[in-house]
Parts: sequence; C-alpha cells; structure tokens
Amino acid sequence: MSKIIAATFVSLDGVMQAPGGPEEDPVGGFEFGGWTFHYWDDVMGAFMGETFSKPFALLLGRKTYDIFAAHWPYQKSGPIADSFNAATKYVATHRPDTLSWQNSQPLGSDVVAALRKLKQQDGPDLLLQGSSELIQTLLANDLIDEISLLIFPLVLGKGKRLFGNGALPAAFKLTRSQASSTGVLMATYERSGEIRTGSFAPEQPSEAEIERRRTWK
Repeated sequence: MSKIIAATFVSLDGVMQAPGGPEEDPVGGFEFGGWTFHYWDDVMGAFMGETFSKPFALLLGRKTYDIFAAHWPYQKSGPIADSFNAATKYVATHRPDTLSWQNSQPLGSDVVAALRKLKQQDGPDLLLQGSSELIQTLLANDLIDEISLLIFPLVLGKGKRLFGNGALPAAFKLTRSQASSTGVLMATYERSGEIRTGSFAPEQPSEAEIERRRTWK
C-alpha cells in the first residue's frame, strides 16, 4: 500500500501561501510571496534531499502543477530535477487535456475515490507538494498518512492556511525533528489513531464511594 505524504512550508500562524516567490500566488492580495527565501541553509537542503531520496509519485493541485511544469522540465540535470521529471504526476484538474509535463495523469472527477484506489495499490508513496486547495480535500477525508513540515519563524497575518475549517480531527505522532541555522523547525508527523481526551480536574468519587465514606464516618 502507498502512503500520502504532505510536505509543506508553513509560517508560525499556519499560512502556506506562495512560499517560493512574489508572483506565485497573489490571490486575496497576499503581499509576502517568497517568504521562505532568506531562511534557506544547508540543513534544510539536506532535509529536503532526504525527502526526495526515496521513490515517490507527485500529487499536485492544478496551480502547483502549472508552477512546477513551467520550471522543472527546463532545469539542468540534478537530483531534484531528475526525480521530479521522471516521477508520475497525479493532478487534480478540470482540464486534463492540458497536462503537458511528461508522466502526468489526471485524477478524474472524483479525486477522493481516485486517491483511495491509488493508496490500495503497490507502488511508491504519493508526495503532495504545496497545493493549498487540494490539501484541504485530503484533510477533510482523512487521506494524509504523514506530514512533513518546515515551520518558518514568521507570522504572516493572512493567507491560505494549512489547516482549514474542514480538516477532520486526527492525532499524529512526531517521528523526526531538527532545526536549521536560521530558526526553521523541520518536523515529520505520522498519523496515529484518533484524538484522546482527558481531564486535569480531580476525579470525583462515585456515589457508591460517597456512601461508603459516609457510612464509615
């Protein structure tokens, strides 16, 4: 079976919009496109390199697909370019006939059903990159098995957020963490059952215990 792994850049207040550049996604008047640029270091590069070192297929929303398709096919050979260009690209799109990047496949009209079917098959894990709208669908249908977050020391105030109102409640466990020299926290979380609740309030005695104490006195 395959896993769906979401690899996401996010600010301290949960914004994931336009991390790569000013023109990436200015929807809603977002003014801070490219907010990750000045934080990059070798530690982050090694973390991302490890993410891409295992076999994977890409899982992309249409906007992220168009950004990637305009860049990666034209890059010189390198670990990430080679991996991205060779990987199968599964794309959520209403325009399947316009997918021009090699090895691209549309997910069809029922994205959730298509992904559940893919997860049941033997094959590489599905690596979700960016795709702020598609990730909401996955969170709302409990389809994400692992989240790899790069948390930047910024508060952006407004923008598209990783966890929207439609996300299903879910528990995760931390499996890996480290920090970059620029203060970026890199953390990997795996899906871990359901949310458990409890209380720090003193436990109240049962009626039987209250009666026992009264009788004893």
